[in-house]
Amino acid sequence: MRVSDRYESTLMDYACRSEESRGRRYDEPESATRNPFQRDRDRIIHSTAFRRLEYKTQVFVNHEGDHYRTRLTHSIEVAQIARSICRAMHLHEDLAEAVALAHDLGHTPFGHSGQDALDAVMNPYGGFEHNRQSLRVVESLEHRYVSFPGLNLSYETREGIVKHNSPHDIPKNSDLSEFNLNEQATLEAQIGNLADEIAYNNHDIDDGVRAGMLTVSGLKEIELFRMHYDPVEFEYPGIDERVAVTETVRRMINFLILDVIDETGRRIQSVGVQSLDDVRAAADALVGFSKPVRQMNGVLKRYLYQHMYKHYRVVRMASKAERVIQEIFSAYMEKPEMLPVDHCRKVERDEAIERRARVIADYIAGMTDRYALEEYDRLFDVHARS
Repeated sequence: MRVSDRYESTLMDYACRSEESRGRRYDEPESATRNPFQRDRDRIIHSTAFRRLEYKTQVFVNHEGDHYRTRLTHSIEVAQIARSICRAMHLHEDLAEAVALAHDLGHTPFGHSGQDALDAVMNPYGGFEHNRQSLRVVESLEHRYVSFPGLNLSYETREGIVKHNSPHDIPKNSDLSEFNLNEQATLEAQIGNLADEIAYNNHDIDDGVRAGMLTVSGLKEIELFRMHYDPVEFEYPGIDERVAVTETVRRMINFLILDVIDETGRRIQSVGVQSLDDVRAAADALVGFSKPVRQMNGVLKRYLYQHMYKHYRVVRMASKAERVIQEIFSAYMEKPEMLPVDHCRKVERDEAIERRARVIADYIAGMTDRYALEEYDRLFDVHARS
């Protein structure tokens, strides 16, 4: 018996075992030491796209400070939360981790403002959405193996990427016939999805306070924050405010994780789920917060939107990012011969304007924040070296 077989024998009946996987697009011999989802995780970690996440914006552009979250650290934090929930619920940790680590591989530079800008310029050519782009990355844009394009990940990991957040995030004209959008993803993928929300809400509090955009006095107006911050102040009189915030965030994450575990268990029992097929056939997602916690979390999200994501410093940088992406895209569309040789050759093979736009979008989406800024200078600053 393989080590992975012993591990999977401890999982719940409705977990996604590797023996139930719908496989890979290209057949490969199985590993003697790793289950398919562990191999997926390892391929993701070793990918070029994953390394580039180190210099892609979460909220703050990379050059604004060394201590803020990036897409890379965010992805690692999401994976840690997802594994914790799966371990407590006896679900497949490796699958949840693979989905969590892959969910932002297709994200643009400059965070959501970069995605919105690229989607706007790509609107006539099929649009742009980072879940779909993450799928393109793992299916075709990564070039690491001689036997197949992309990373050849398992169906379940790729499904988790496609169904991240919700089906309304998927462009209507995307060819996703391989994935049944009318059935639920695995519990592990659903957990990876919710772990993303837990991570960015709570860690944006930490970064927001560090940046001076959020204040403790303001955050204490929010019930979810106050109910954890007040006990920290009571237990540790005179505690440094930054440490108090860090401890509060830690307690908030733990509180949300426990609520997800309890509520998801309740839903599983209520629906009568006994197998993976039952999970897929459920009318609604089975992983989620209880109603009271969902409401509290919603209040926090709205507060962060108003006081952090709409803060003038973030808006200013977002505006600059949009201009950078729009102008780079326009320049390449007008003169694709300015593209690097490998991307230029892709355009030459097919002169259709839609194909040209998609190649350019792939190139821009793969840029880090600093590379996009440098590329902007190379294209438009007459004093910059090409």
